[in-house]
Amino acid sequence: MALFRHLNNYLKEFYATQKTALLLTGARQTGKTYAIRQLGKQFKSFVEINFIEQPEAIQLFKDVNSAEDILLRISALSKQPLHKDETLIFFDEVQCCENIVTAIKFLVDEGSYRYALSGSLLGVELTEIRSIPVGYLSIKETYPLDFEEFILNLGVAQRIIDTVKECWNDCKPVDVVIHEKLLELYRLYTIIGGMPAAVERYITTNNLNIVSRTQSDIINLYRKDIAQYAEKDNKLKIKEIFDLIPSELDAKNKRFILKRLNEHAKFDRLQNDFLWLKNAGVAIPVYNVDEPRMPMKLSVTRNLFKLFSNDVGLLTAQYADGVQLKILSGDISVNFGAIYENVVAQELLCHGYQPYYYNNKRMGELDFVISDFNGVVPIEVKSGKDYERHNALSNVMACKEYDIEKAYVMCNGNVERRGRIIYAPIYMTMFIRRQTDCGGVYRLDLSGLT
Repeated sequence: MALFRHLNNYLKEFYATQKTALLLTGARQTGKTYAIRQLGKQFKSFVEINFIEQPEAIQLFKDVNSAEDILLRISALSKQPLHKDETLIFFDEVQCCENIVTAIKFLVDEGSYRYALSGSLLGVELTEIRSIPVGYLSIKETYPLDFEEFILNLGVAQRIIDTVKECWNDCKPVDVVIHEKLLELYRLYTIIGGMPAAVERYITTNNLNIVSRTQSDIINLYRKDIAQYAEKDNKLKIKEIFDLIPSELDAKNKRFILKRLNEHAKFDRLQNDFLWLKNAGVAIPVYNVDEPRMPMKLSVTRNLFKLFSNDVGLLTAQYADGVQLKILSGDISVNFGAIYENVVAQELLCHGYQPYYYNNKRMGELDFVISDFNGVVPIEVKSGKDYERHNALSNVMACKEYDIEKAYVMCNGNVERRGRIIYAPIYMTMFIRRQTDCGGVYRLDLSGLT
């Protein structure tokens, strides 16, 4: 079945307005290949070359001096005709072909066809991909389905989401019936997550056991990738870090404690192992900042961080058997704090933010801090009924030195604004999206200088 993805709309708009090739990056099983295949149906001709399934195709990009030579070889390899201006050529598993970036430059310059690229572990295998010349290859990160995509695929009407968004924008309560139903859907999302295969299995079967088996297959695939692609000396450490993510998040302060790996563990020795998981797209590090003020990148403490899973469904799948039913019933014995925070971390990342957290002995700890055009925005995540208690947030908001305009408390309660603090249902995290509009057209008055 075809799932609704915002990615599909992005791809359609990109190829209607841009001339560069597009590279989809991101973790395995997030739907990159499927999305490009769906896009290919809009072209008169679609050519797919997979460098794992067709290893002979790697030779296409060796010892060639022009785009014409490459296109001649593609024509010989493919059974599909190439129609000028109406053909999409898709290179998949590009991590197996190190010459792909140089070749794309030639092909885009030649200009007869459109190009898409994708692959697994690109952040690990092709780290130099980020330094490609501007104007030839654009890069788009892909993520699991976010909560909005999830509920749309389950059948929630767009008008309902639009109505709830109005409540978010106007700071007014959501209808009680809708509010309770969305909280129930949110708990379901924490079990299913956003991996397309898991979502599809749930929609077609409603069977959580089948969903769980699908998630286990993905987790095992990630472990297999570690064994196959990580450097020999680091394999065991990376796998151990990966396996510790659920228990570390379940701990009281959720910060990753290096001593749980080894009593003598040092961050500088393990930094590359954590980066491997980040670059592979399977983990989300959220670093501590010394102060909640811009620019936060300058105050990051690299050896203090929380490590979240890239997908909350994969996280809950790694907890003890039976946790899914406890989550659905709202069993208070489940640590919803860790689960809710994981969703918020992945939603913020998916929506264009780099999330951080803030911890200070005097002020306390803020779950997340993000920045936008209006400055720093603290976000507290509360899974219990006492969501109005937030000492750290109150301390930070009272600090005139930080001059913070607003803060969010994401909770199970309904929408309410008290001064500069906005209390909102946890599902409304779907509306916290980074704005890319920096002001539009700006013309400088040069009178007196010309």
